[in-house]
Amino acid sequence: MKTLIIAEAGVNHNGDIEIAKSLIDVAKNAGADFVKFQTFKANQLVTKGAPKARYQVGVFDASETQFEMLANLELSEVMHRELIEKSKKEGIGFISTAFDNESASMLFSMGQNIFKIPSGEITNLLHLRHIGSFKKNVILSTGMSTLQEIRDAISVLEGAGTPKSQITVLHCTSAYPAPITDVNLLAMRTIRENLDVAVGYSDHTLGIEVSIAAVALGATVIEKHFTLDRNLPGPDHKASLEPSELNALVSQIRSIEKALGDGVKRLMPSEMENIEIARRSLVAKEPIKKGEVFSSLNLAVKRPGTGISPMAWDRIIGTEARRDYDEDELIDES
Repeated sequence: MKTLIIAEAGVNHNGDIEIAKSLIDVAKNAGADFVKFQTFKANQLVTKGAPKARYQVGVFDASETQFEMLANLELSEVMHRELIEKSKKEGIGFISTAFDNESASMLFSMGQNIFKIPSGEITNLLHLRHIGSFKKNVILSTGMSTLQEIRDAISVLEGAGTPKSQITVLHCTSAYPAPITDVNLLAMRTIRENLDVAVGYSDHTLGIEVSIAAVALGATVIEKHFTLDRNLPGPDHKASLEPSELNALVSQIRSIEKALGDGVKRLMPSEMENIEIARRSLVAKEPIKKGEVFSSLNLAVKRPGTGISPMAWDRIIGTEARRDYDEDELIDES
């Protein structure tokens, strides 16, 4: 199964439409399936005096509030239309995460078919109901949440009209960057087994190895932040991949997909030439005369595997040789 790879541009455009367009180019060139931005109205998201998170402190103006920072990172409706058109032209899917109902409705009116619910909104009942009412595919991030909170959010989405078959739950650790010791990647499997939903992983760790491991564990969606340059000012650049790293992530995920195969244990084409070389056959340990009884004293098991399989040992022991054998000659039943 192909993994859906979402290159998360987020707010790494710094409010600049040209940077945003360049991020689309990077995501397309890397081979990602979607590029994703964030859509919000700062005045509907935070109070004017809300403090910044620790990882947001020191970006842009150190004295600004979270409200002021976010207001400078808003994308207008006109900008959204430009980015959607740019994505269509480049042949890459466009998604934006709505953080409020007005933004979600705008994206819906623009034809968005996949709606991402960020980790911070998993307990936002009104937002969950609004997104669920669209009856579109939903990707639900679960950072900072318990299994019961995830279950409750899914229930709200279902109650609003979105069936569970259209919901993918992303395991996530909401720290920027997320420490490897807090990843708890096996929780993704727990979510799938307990809630009977498709699962994926939203990766906030440094590097790409955890995303690749998530694919090996069955993630159907991978989401990863990227930037043009980690040294740019802004809240998310430091924990984002640079273009060459995004390229490597996509390439290695596609390789892992091939390596996972179909799960059927069988002899593979590349092994065919080695099976006779690596396996063993019954051979004469010493010269054996016609009529002599085969025993552990005159038989051995050696390569190549072109003769009688050692699995036939018990059947051959005690029978008579039908011809003479030289030492190391393969035993046959003719």
